Amino acid sequence: MTLTHRPGALVDWERFSAPTDFPDSPLSQALRQPILLGLFLPIQAGGWSASTLPRTTDWRFDYNQDLVLTAERLGFDLVFALSQWLPKGGYGGVFDGQALDSFATTAALTSVTQRILLISTIHVLYGPLHPLHLAKWGATLDHISGGRWGINVVTGHRAVEHEMFGWDRIDHDKRYGLAAEFLEVAQRLWSDDENFSFQGDSPWRLGGGYVSPKPRFGRPVLVNATGSDAGISFAARYSDIVFITSPGASDFARAIEVLPAHAARVKQAAREAGREVRTLLNPMVISRETEAETWAYHDAIVAHQDHRTPEGFSGFESDAHAWRGRVGLDAPKRRAIGGNIEVIGTPEQVVEQFVQLQRAGIDGLQLSFFDFKPDLEFFGDRILPLMKQAGLRL
Repeated sequence: MTLTHRPGALVDWERFSAPTDFPDSPLSQALRQPILLGLFLPIQAGGWSASTLPRTTDWRFDYNQDLVLTAERLGFDLVFALSQWLPKGGYGGVFDGQALDSFATTAALTSVTQRILLISTIHVLYGPLHPLHLAKWGATLDHISGGRWGINVVTGHRAVEHEMFGWDRIDHDKRYGLAAEFLEVAQRLWSDDENFSFQGDSPWRLGGGYVSPKPRFGRPVLVNATGSDAGISFAARYSDIVFITSPGASDFARAIEVLPAHAARVKQAAREAGREVRTLLNPMVISRETEAETWAYHDAIVAHQDHRTPEGFSGFESDAHAWRGRVGLDAPKRRAIGGNIEVIGTPEQVVEQFVQLQRAGIDGLQLSFFDFKPDLEFFGDRILPLMKQAGLRL
């Protein structure tokens, strides 16, 4: 059968099974937690912080594997990382361009982990990647992991990345239309028991495509990061988890004012599509036993800010909507710290801020740290028990 594609009409998405339709799926089990807990892996040089203060944070696989195994031991629900395609030198300074591939990294981690969800960030529009490739690879990783693998679907916002693959950057909203077609073709391959042929508006064609084995829980977990109208519409239809930013504010006090409306908008869009989604936010956690120690740590990170990186970021033009309005007088300081929003304080203060985020409509925390290994251990020793006492974790 050959189908002619109309946007959003290739498949009736709601008729297909999702991981949340299976009570025993790893995603369903994770969603029993009052708030999801994730780790944003630093598989790129510099992690998330443009600071030269000495630290252990490292982009190499062994370091990130150790982080994932620690996170799994602590009971974290998921991990993922960015996918980066940049010319030699990256953004400059500590962000010198050294970076592992997210897909290959999380695929490798499926065989050394037991419980944690592993999400691969994949630019579905770059290069020769075909839905048949991803459907087969995804089904394979789904079986290796026992249903713990998923895709963070991204479409690329920096012109330089598209150009690396020999393309002009595709218009922002058109990218989401193409990504929708990509996912809908993949879904047919994950679900159909017969060969599937397809010809639509995209460059992809299928002539009797078929994938086995089928995913164990309908399909892999789907995540996407967005802040635009087109991105939210896409997330409402396809995603299980939506990775959002704090519109216009990284400072916690300002962020907590704008997040409730933003999170509610994303969830309402999903309800109008007949679905439910969970929101995920990326806090940079800076914490020590006392306020004096915490702010001394913070101030040391900022004092060592790498002034080479702001020029590097501005040198690669972007049409991303999620970060619009976030540049202010303190932008270099914010970049030295990193993260979507800053959660700074003693363990008790950190947990109180997490409670406020949950009340603001945030369903999950994808944590970043400046010095990942010791900071994650401190989090597990001192902050996680308080999260359980506060009812944020079981």
